[in-house]
Amino acid sequence: MKKSILIFVLLAFVFSLGSLYAQEKPRIGVLRFTNQVAGLYWWHANVARELQDMLSSELVSTGAFQVLERKEIGAVLSEQDLSASGRVSKSTLVKMRKIKGAKYLIAGTVAAFEKSGAKGGKVRFKGLSLGGKKTKTYIAVDVKVIDAETGEIVDARTIEANAKGKAIGAGLRLRNFSIAGGEAKKTPTGKAIRACIVYISEYLACSMVKGKDHACMKKWDKMEAKRREKTKSSIDLD
Repeated sequence: MKKSILIFVLLAFVFSLGSLYAQEKPRIGVLRFTNQVAGLYWWHANVARELQDMLSSELVSTGAFQVLERKEIGAVLSEQDLSASGRVSKSTLVKMRKIKGAKYLIAGTVAAFEKSGAKGGKVRFKGLSLGGKKTKTYIAVDVKVIDAETGEIVDARTIEANAKGKAIGAGLRLRNFSIAGGEAKKTPTGKAIRACIVYISEYLACSMVKGKDHACMKKWDKMEAKRREKTKSSIDLD
């Protein structure tokens, strides 16, 4: 009888250890964002860092990850080159491995930005002042999940967001535009950017923690299929 109880206790202990191991949160780092949209009026180095911090905060808020501080990454890694190219050189790979405990690095690149005016006049990729008109803003960010040990891109997804509201004023169109600024938060641009960051954190929590086979992926796969069809239909094959 005592032997049976001992075996039961040992099995329960082993099971609990296994459960704790399974629940261990992935340790990740967020790279500084980059941009591939030409002439994007609100883009500059400070915004790149603000987006990095914003995504880090949102990932922490999900409760699904252990997120490294920016200084832990910046001290050993050339973030800009890595996130911009998606390629990892041997020297960069060595630096990546020095990031203590990091399993994955998250790279984000602004891939598209559009703004539509109230009267149907569309502004593409340019910072034109629309005064106080109602506008709609669209943004798309390419997200890559990079294995910090091998440099392999293990996941990639384009995340989109839209927002409506008053157009950004002339004073906020300058290079000192800040996503973190109180005024900018209320504009369609600021709202769309923040929504996109939240969507990215939700997608990563689903794909990286719950898994690609989880029911939560149905929503994201449906959105991705819709995005791809929309992109293909917008291409003039003639």
